[in-house]
Amino acid sequence: MSGATLERRLANYRAAIRSDGTAPAAGPGERSDQGVARGSIELGQRLAEALDGELILDPAGPVVRVEPATMILPLDRERLHGLPGQAPPDAPLVCLDTETTGLATAAGTVAFLVGLGWWEGDRFRQAQLLLPDHPAEAGLLARLAAHIPANAWLVTYNGKGFDWPLLVARYRMARLPAPPHAGHLDLLPFVRRVFRHRMPDARLRSVETELLGTIRHGDVDGWQIPGLYLDFLRGGEAWPLIDVVRHNREDVRSLARLLGRIDVDLADPVARRAAPLGDLAGLSRAFGRAGRLDEALGCVDAALDQPVRLAPEQRAAREVAIPLEPPDDPTAVPWWDPRRPADIGGRARRPGWDRVIAGRLDSPWTVERVSIERGRLLRRLGRHEEAVATWLDLAQGPGAIAVQAWIEV
Repeated sequence: MSGATLERRLANYRAAIRSDGTAPAAGPGERSDQGVARGSIELGQRLAEALDGELILDPAGPVVRVEPATMILPLDRERLHGLPGQAPPDAPLVCLDTETTGLATAAGTVAFLVGLGWWEGDRFRQAQLLLPDHPAEAGLLARLAAHIPANAWLVTYNGKGFDWPLLVARYRMARLPAPPHAGHLDLLPFVRRVFRHRMPDARLRSVETELLGTIRHGDVDGWQIPGLYLDFLRGGEAWPLIDVVRHNREDVRSLARLLGRIDVDLADPVARRAAPLGDLAGLSRAFGRAGRLDEALGCVDAALDQPVRLAPEQRAAREVAIPLEPPDDPTAVPWWDPRRPADIGGRARRPGWDRVIAGRLDSPWTVERVSIERGRLLRRLGRHEEAVATWLDLAQGPGAIAVQAWIEV
């Protein structure tokens, strides 16, 4: 398009503007800015009525705000600061979780629901921001920025890898700066390092079950959430999003509860001595990665001082040995029975992989392995004679642990 054509179109547009300064009405097949805003406001009103929320008419776009009930959740920030990677005691903490239209962080994925939580004394407050329609995204982003102080630390679960990069991408798409913050505490690496030994996986739902002792009933699955929101945008009912809002609310509360559990169980040097052996070993590694070797050694010593406590499934795994090659019993199944496996030679059948690893995933931390960690920490601290004595004690035993101890010597 030539410059003359652009100038002519601009002149025609200026001539069409009314004296009151408003833009001309949209022509056939066109949608004006007023139409976009009006459509988003109508969707926002439907959302607010269904979710018992508040429709905020931000200049950048309408936003629906839902404020769940507060809950009492004390948090000793001074004590919590003693753990590696934690925020300074005076920095505000803002828990954040998003619900999105997909699992990517590229331009096509939108965060349509942002859940926030923060402490006011011993009270944990929450706010949820919902996007009525895509054209109103700038309003949601503006409201989100207002909830994050510049000196705050974000608290997320896999937020460094997904939630925050996605939001930064949305700010860039809207040509807005992402809200500054002082730090980011992602609890997923801490959970993997400290608690993974007693969890089937590191999902937040597993954290709730294994660490917090809570079970959700009637919760919506994550794969259903994008479809429920897109159905609403296509003219569907707003009430199915009630389950999505409840899901997001519980996610944010789980972040706060998990931080409180870490504070109570591990932040206090005296209380942490009663933690499971695997928790102390994982925390020792966390201290070691932070260069706090004396505290790492203290965790290892506390783990070795406590009596060996096995979970019921671990005791069963020790009592019932799983043979790698089950005995061959030709009389167990008649030769003519179709259920009998064919005998074509080769190696004897081995048990399934799930049987082989039964009992090993429950607690990879053993007393012997923790002792090796202690020897390595002593070496890093320059206490070589104590380290050698630790490895020589382990070298007297059988198996791979003894071989590893000799290698360390």
